[in-house]
Amino acid sequence: MGLRIYCEYLLSEMTSELSGNNAELYSRIQELETRENNLKQHNTKLSLENANLTRDNKNLTHQLGNLTQAYTVSESNNKNLSAGVQELKTRNKELKTKKNNLTQKIKNLTTNWNELSISRAQWSIDSYCLGNTEDKCQPCQNGWLLTEPSCYAYNDAQPANQKTWEEAQEDCSGKNSDLAVAHDSEEKEAIHNDSFGNRGFWIGLRVEDGEWKWVDGSDLTDSSWIVPPTDGRCALFYKGRNTWSSVSCGATHQWICQKKALSV
Repeated sequence: MGLRIYCEYLLSEMTSELSGNNAELYSRIQELETRENNLKQHNTKLSLENANLTRDNKNLTHQLGNLTQAYTVSESNNKNLSAGVQELKTRNKELKTKKNNLTQKIKNLTTNWNELSISRAQWSIDSYCLGNTEDKCQPCQNGWLLTEPSCYAYNDAQPANQKTWEEAQEDCSGKNSDLAVAHDSEEKEAIHNDSFGNRGFWIGLRVEDGEWKWVDGSDLTDSSWIVPPTDGRCALFYKGRNTWSSVSCGATHQWICQKKALSV
C-alpha cells in the first residue's frame, strides 16, 4: 500500500512537471508564432519599400535621361549661340568697315561736288558771259535760242549722225538739258516757230506704262496733239504740222534740247 501511494505521488509529480513543461512549450510556440508573424509583416513592409525604391529609381533614371538630353540640347544651343555671336561680331566689323568707307566716299563726293560747283560756275561764266560783244552775260549759251523762260538747241544732224530717242536724251543730258517739253500751247508754239526742215525732231515725250509721259515725269494733259499711246513709241515733231507723230523710239531722227534760261 505504501508503495502504491509513493508511485501515485511520483506520477502526480511527473504529471505536474509535464503540465508545466507543456505550458512553457505552448508559451514558447506562441512567442515564436508571434515573432514569425512580425517577421512576415516586416518582410512585407520591406518588399513594399523595395518596390517603391525600384519605382523611384526608375523615375530618377528617366529624369536623369531627360536632364542629360536637355543638357545636350543646351550645350548644342550654346555652341550655336556662340557661333552666332561670332558671326554677328564679324558682320558688325564688316559693317563698320563699310560705314568708314561710305563716310570717306561721302567726304570725297562732297569735295568733288564742291569742285564741280566751282567748275560749273566757271563754265557758266565762260558759256554765258565771256566773248559777248555787249560785255554782259546772256540768258542762253551760244548756239541756243531764247524763248522765255527756256533756251532751245535744234540739233539738225544729218541722217548718218541722227539718234534714237534714248541717245538724243543722253545727248541733251550731257548739255545739262532734256529733250524739249511742251506742257502748254506757248511752249508748243516756241518749238514750232524756231524749228526748220521736214525730217522731224525728237521731243521729250514717250509712252510709259501705257500712257504718254514727258521726260520730266509729268503726264500729257492734252492728248489731242498725238495719237493714243502704244508701247515702244516716242513723239516726233514736224515743222508745219499741228499734231505730233508717234514713231518707234528706236528710229533715228534729229532732236531738240531744252533748258531753263539764265536770269541776267
